[in-house]
Amino acid sequence: MPITPLQRRISVAASIALVSALALTGCGRADSTASTASAASVDNTPATGTVTLWAPDGDAAALDSVLAPFKAANPNVDVEVTLIPSDDYTTKLQSAVAAGTGPDIAQLYTESQSQFISGSSFLPVPSGLVDSSSFFPGSWQSGVINGTAYSVPWYAYTYDLVYRKDLAAQAGVSAPTTWDQTVPFFQALQTAGAAKGLGADVGWDIYNGQDLAQLLWQDGGSLMSSDGTKWTLNTPEMIKAIAFNASFFTSGAADTAGPGFLDAQPYFVSGKTASMITGPWVIGQFDGVQGTPGWTAANVATAPVPAGSAGSIGAVAGGSWGVLSTSKNADSSWKVIRYLSQPDTQVAQFKAYSSLPAVQAAWADPSIADQPLLSAFLTQLKTAKTYPQSSTWAQVATQLGAEMEAVAKGTETAEQAASNIQSYADGLGTGTK
Repeated sequence: MPITPLQRRISVAASIALVSALALTGCGRADSTASTASAASVDNTPATGTVTLWAPDGDAAALDSVLAPFKAANPNVDVEVTLIPSDDYTTKLQSAVAAGTGPDIAQLYTESQSQFISGSSFLPVPSGLVDSSSFFPGSWQSGVINGTAYSVPWYAYTYDLVYRKDLAAQAGVSAPTTWDQTVPFFQALQTAGAAKGLGADVGWDIYNGQDLAQLLWQDGGSLMSSDGTKWTLNTPEMIKAIAFNASFFTSGAADTAGPGFLDAQPYFVSGKTASMITGPWVIGQFDGVQGTPGWTAANVATAPVPAGSAGSIGAVAGGSWGVLSTSKNADSSWKVIRYLSQPDTQVAQFKAYSSLPAVQAAWADPSIADQPLLSAFLTQLKTAKTYPQSSTWAQVATQLGAEMEAVAKGTETAEQAASNIQSYADGLGTGTK
C-alpha cells in the first residue's frame, strides 16, 4: 500500500515507540512573542462540562492515559476524545469547520495548520495561558498569524542526518558539519562498503520541496518576501540550493531511482545505503528491520544537518492544539490544552507514545535526555524554522519536488528550475488576503 502524506507524518510517533528500548541497550511572519492580549484570560478554577476533542490516530492514541491526572483533578469535566483515521483527518476537519459542526478542540499538524488558523475558524490563544518562550521557536511561530497565536504546540520533530557510524569509523570520517564536507562524506561511506553513501528521498514530491526549503534557509535565502505577499524563488540562494541537492546524485553518492519510502530502512541496515536525512521515527525501526536487539546502538549515529553559509537550519513539524471558534466550552477547552502543554505532561506523552515534546524543558527528563540518538534532534529543533503560512505553499512545494527531479536527472539546469518555480508560484499567488 502506498504511503500517503498523512500516514508519513503520523509515523513519527508510531515507529519511534522502540526508542526507549534502544536506550536500555546502551544506547511566519510574526515574532514568537506575539501578543494575544485581545483574547480573554483563563483562570485556575477546575474545568467543568463536556469538552470534545478530535485528533488523527497516532500520537493521540495515548491521550486517555495522559489526561487521567487532569480528569482526576477536574472531576466535573468530561473530555471526549475522538480519533479519526489519519488519511481522513484533514478532510473531515475541513468539512466540520465549514459546517460549524467541529469539536471544541482539534489537533493541527504544526507544519500545515495555516490553512485552518489563517481565517476565523479558531480562537486566539488566551493571554497568559502558556509561556510562548517555553516552546521551540519554530513550533510556536507556526501558530502565529499577524501577531496573534491561534494554537499551542504539543509535539515536535525535525530532520537530522542519520548515518552508519560503523562505516564512518571504517572510512575514517566524521559527520559533515558544512555543505562542502557533505558529498565527500557520502563518498567515503561508499569506500567502506556502502553501495550508495546517501539513501535520498526520491519521491520527487512535496517532501522534496520541503527539503529544498531547508537548504534554501541554510544558504540564507527566503521563500517569501518579508511581508508574505510575494514568492522569492528565482534567487541565487535558490539556484545554489537546487544545485547542491542535485550534487548528491550527479556525484554518484545517491540514486535518483531509489530507495523508495518503504525501502529506506532495509537499504540502510543492509548497507545498500549508509545515511539518510530523516526524522526521529527511524531510530526505533532499525533493530526490528535488522533483527538484532542493540544493532542500532552499535551502528547508528545522528548529527544536525550540514550547515550552509547561514548555518544548520531545519524545518519544524509536529502537532498543535487549537480551540474552534464554534466551541461551546472554550474555557474548559483551554484548560485541557494548558495541561497538555506542561513539561510533565509532555514527558508523560513521550513515555506513553514516544511523541517528542514541543516544550524545551521536557527534554531534560532522563527518559529523553539519556537517549544519545535524540540529542541531535534537540539541537536541530532549537533553530528549526516554520514553512510559509501560505495556503498555496503545498502546491509550490510539490512543484519544487518535480523541478528538483529534473535537475538531479540532468534534464534542466538549476537556473531553469528556479525560473520555472518562480513563474509557477507567481501564477498561484501566496493566498495572502
